[in-house]
Amino acid sequence: MNKKIAHYIKTHEEELLEDWIKHMKENSDERMISTVSSQMYYNTSKEFLDIIVSSFLDTNDKYNEKVANFSENIVRLGWQITFLTKGIRAVSLIIYNRMIDEGNYTPEEVNQLLFDFDKWLTPIYNQLIEAYSATWERTVSLQKIALQELSAPLIPVFDKITIMPLVGTIDTERARLIMENLLTGVVKHRAEVVLIDITGVPVVDTMVAHHIIQAADAVRLVGAKCMLVGIRPEIAQTIVSLGINLNQITTTSTLRKGIEAALAFTNRKIVSLEV
Repeated sequence: MNKKIAHYIKTHEEELLEDWIKHMKENSDERMISTVSSQMYYNTSKEFLDIIVSSFLDTNDKYNEKVANFSENIVRLGWQITFLTKGIRAVSLIIYNRMIDEGNYTPEEVNQLLFDFDKWLTPIYNQLIEAYSATWERTVSLQKIALQELSAPLIPVFDKITIMPLVGTIDTERARLIMENLLTGVVKHRAEVVLIDITGVPVVDTMVAHHIIQAADAVRLVGAKCMLVGIRPEIAQTIVSLGINLNQITTTSTLRKGIEAALAFTNRKIVSLEV
């Protein structure tokens, strides 16, 4: 990088940081800034500028480590990639304008300065974007796995009785997960009755009903009984109007009634004790 640029950044770091923070606050999404304290925003901004400066001071390994850590911090804060793209453009614009205002450059030197800026910042831009994208993809992948584990949990509530509460829409991928968790859980918990609670499922159409019927059939094949609970009146009307046959599945309107039926199936019942 041009030695003049390097020297200028090192000798005006605090001034550049102040100008950059001011520029970013004026041109960034207020919601992004409001998610962190002023001190956190200052520290993050200083870390960003430090990466710019470090590009010509640190070794490659140390610099790459800084970029990776900074990208993780940005993703953890929930800041968009535009923070980086706008930030790099702002840095180059601020440094360039200050150098032009304070220096006495010939037209040829100005052109050379522009060339040096582009040659210096393009690799930084590409590396930061790549690091951010990789971190974001890894974070989203981990979140997806966690959500999948929570989207179809099988919960043992009594001996030989388990419940799978479902919330939200059911697509083909989630239906596959439901099937896997049901079969694995039935064997693991030695369940004799499995209650699928659809109280939190907003729509039960032909596809959803088909997946539920398949799950019930699979549960029967491993020696357990499947019950469908939480059928609201509007869901019942939809099932009837669509001509969906649930005759092979025991259904109840509430989870409480489903548990009572499951206990009866295992020769137990809930009784009130007199104090």
